[in-house]
Amino acid sequence: MQREKNKRTAERRPVSKPKKKKANPLNRQEKELVAAAIVLSVVLVVMVGYKSLFSRPDIGKDKTPQHPGTEQGESSGGAESSGSLIPRVDGERKSKDFYTILILGRDTGGGGNTDTILLASYDVTNQKAAVMSIPRDTMVNVSWDVKKINSVYNAYGGGDNGINAVRREVSQLVGFEPDFQVVVEWDAVPRIVDALGGVYFDVPYNMDYHDPLQDLVIEQTKGYRLLTGTDAMQVIRWRMNDKDSPYGYTKIGDSGRMKLQQDFLKALIEQAMQPANVLKIGEIVQVFKESVKTDLDLSEILWFGKAAVSGGLKVRNVEFLTMPYSAAEVWSRSYNQKLDYLLPRAYDLLTMVNDTISPFVEPFGLDDLDIMYVNYDGSVSSTSGHVEDAQAALPPEIPVVEPDPEIGGEQTGEGVTGETETTDPTLPDIGGEPGTTEEPGATEEPGTTEEPLPETQDPDAPEAEEEPETDTPIYPESAEMPDLG
Repeated sequence: MQREKNKRTAERRPVSKPKKKKANPLNRQEKELVAAAIVLSVVLVVMVGYKSLFSRPDIGKDKTPQHPGTEQGESSGGAESSGSLIPRVDGERKSKDFYTILILGRDTGGGGNTDTILLASYDVTNQKAAVMSIPRDTMVNVSWDVKKINSVYNAYGGGDNGINAVRREVSQLVGFEPDFQVVVEWDAVPRIVDALGGVYFDVPYNMDYHDPLQDLVIEQTKGYRLLTGTDAMQVIRWRMNDKDSPYGYTKIGDSGRMKLQQDFLKALIEQAMQPANVLKIGEIVQVFKESVKTDLDLSEILWFGKAAVSGGLKVRNVEFLTMPYSAAEVWSRSYNQKLDYLLPRAYDLLTMVNDTISPFVEPFGLDDLDIMYVNYDGSVSSTSGHVEDAQAALPPEIPVVEPDPEIGGEQTGEGVTGETETTDPTLPDIGGEPGTTEEPGATEEPGTTEEPLPETQDPDAPEAEEEPETDTPIYPESAEMPDLG
């Protein structure tokens, strides 16, 4: 009986499993090696990611000079070739990291013209920068009648062809091709400002302007305050008040608006470089992707930002300039009247290019720039020696109207054609001798020169106000362009 009991007890007892051998723990030296390997791996990953995030811009990409008017050997699909000079694209640079960038502001709500044209240079090595504004009414060497630089974009059908054509005209004007370009749609400005949390700016005027045709309303009060994106957009577009405005008919014209935009750009740069805005980089990048078109990679844009912040670039180190110019009137075959233009002051522009804007050590000569000027007889010429518009190179045939007996004297306008009127000597001087650069536009106020493109002209629009005559020196009809020697 006892034997039976022991048998049942044995059956209930669990069978013991063989014990596993306990692994030997890592010693102190082995633990340190593993930790070091993990840390090294993390550092390598961070370094690789950091380097890929910031990429030094490659100025060698797509820098083959193209024949004016074509894109990579293809037809421009519209206007004739523009200019005869081939801008410089390479050479010894003033410093290791000296870059130039063309910045175009495209007015998507006003016909798509590139009314804001800026040429910037950034010497990263020495942390100096300059931004030159090119007025939209600048005369350029093109084959069609209205030779304002802001007509180029639409003349080439807009889009990439239009942007590339504007870039070529700027290149011919300054003698070299910018390294990169940035095209900003106007609607990106308020989004960038809002992404930064607003921009503090001292609005210099009480602004009151309304244009139902463009659905444009500008209502801003004078003073220093935080501007929203909508506020900022209204401020940089303003150039005059309504004639019946309670604030008075204040008018600053295109030259005043360029100065206003430069001042706002300073404030925007200062705000963007605040350390707190580093956390907003994602939102700003998203705006760039949607509303900014550029041949810079995102990593290259971030490289510029990092260089500016880490290098200590301050707004006071950014020089804001305006292309030196003089005002002139030139007869238009399309409008059958004189149009207002701004003509570059050749020597002053040449000095500005060589001293500040150009990235190259070798200086440019006057014959390297394609600068237009007006002769005594009303014809136009270029410092390049070639005028694309053959008709404009001849004295204009200005229609003559039979004199009204009640008024007396001759009148010009629609009427009998075939007689040539000798224009007043309004040819702007080409600037002082090399090295003398007066404040651009200080002696000739261009006023408002809102001549629309032929295809968008309003026939009921009032005629532009005439500019006051100036005592600017002129070229005699037979004079040759001066040589810098």
